[in-house]
Amino acid sequence: MKWSEISIQTTQEAVEPVCNILHEAGASGVVIEDPQDLITDWEDQFGEIYQLSPDDYPKEGVIVKAYLPVNSFLGETVEGIKEAINGLLVYDIDIGLNKVSISEVNEEEWATAWKKYYKPVKISNHITITPTWEEYEPEKDDECIIELDPGMAFGTGTHPTTVLCVRAIEKKITEKDHVIDVGTGTGVLSIAAAKLGAEKVLALDLDEVAVKSAIINVKLNKVQDVVSVKQNNLLEQVNEKADLIVANILAEVIVRFVQDAAKVLKQGGTFITSGIISGKKQEVKDALLKHGFIIEETLEMEDWVAFISKNGN
Repeated sequence: MKWSEISIQTTQEAVEPVCNILHEAGASGVVIEDPQDLITDWEDQFGEIYQLSPDDYPKEGVIVKAYLPVNSFLGETVEGIKEAINGLLVYDIDIGLNKVSISEVNEEEWATAWKKYYKPVKISNHITITPTWEEYEPEKDDECIIELDPGMAFGTGTHPTTVLCVRAIEKKITEKDHVIDVGTGTGVLSIAAAKLGAEKVLALDLDEVAVKSAIINVKLNKVQDVVSVKQNNLLEQVNEKADLIVANILAEVIVRFVQDAAKVLKQGGTFITSGIISGKKQEVKDALLKHGFIIEETLEMEDWVAFISKNGN
C-alpha cells in the first residue's frame, strides 16, 4: 500500500492542534520532529536515556509529519488540512512558517522508520515512560514503568507539558484520591495517577481516536480497574466530585472550563493545568484566580507553564 507523507513546519505552540487536525483528517500516524529535544535542559537528575541525531531535525520550528493513504480524495484532504491549520490563527495560535510538503512512502518504510524517534525516558522521581517494543529494566524498586503504544500520536521524546503534569501529580496525589484527567490523549497522565496511588481515575477526551488509544494503553498497563476512559467534552455533564483534576490542553481551552472545574473539585482539591505556552500564562492565571482558585505553585520548562492550584471555593 502507498502512503502520502504530509510534512508541516510549524511551532511548538501549534503542535497539538495541528496533530488534532491531522487525526480528524484520517492520518494513520504522526511524527513530531522538535529540535528542542536535542537540547532539553531537565535541570535535575532526570532526562532522556538515549541519543538523538541532529540530522533528523529541522533548523527552525517543529516538523509534524502525518501519513495518509494515497487515494482519489487525497488532494481534497490536503487542502482541508491546510485550511484548518490556517484557521488556528483565529485562536491566536502562532503557526510559524506553516510550510507544507507532500511525498510518497511505502508502508514497509513507514512501519519501521518512525520507531527511532521514540525511546524510554525517565521524567520524574518515580515515572519512566517507554514504548512497548523497547526493553527497559527499572533502576529502582519504587520506579513505575508506563508502557505506551503511541499509535497515531507520539513525539521524539516526552513533551515538557506532560513532564510538568506528571511531576505535579507526583507532588500532590494521595492514596484513595479520585482523579479526573481532562483531555487525556494517550492516557499517560491517567495511568501515572493510577500507578502513583489514585483509587479512581476518570479519563476524558472529545477525540474518538484519543479515547481508543487511551483504552489500549490503560489495558496495556493493567490499570483498567482504576481508570475509566470516556468520550466527553471537557467537564460537561460530569457530576461526580474529584480530589484532583489534571488538564494538559491548550490555554484557550483551559480558561473555558475553569468554572466547571471549581464546581467538580472538592473544596481544597487540586487543579493541575498545563499545555500553557508562556505567552498565555497570565490569561490562565487570571481565570484561575477569578473563579476562586489559589495558586500554590508555578512550574516551568522551556516555553511551557503549569499551575498547581487549590480550590478555595
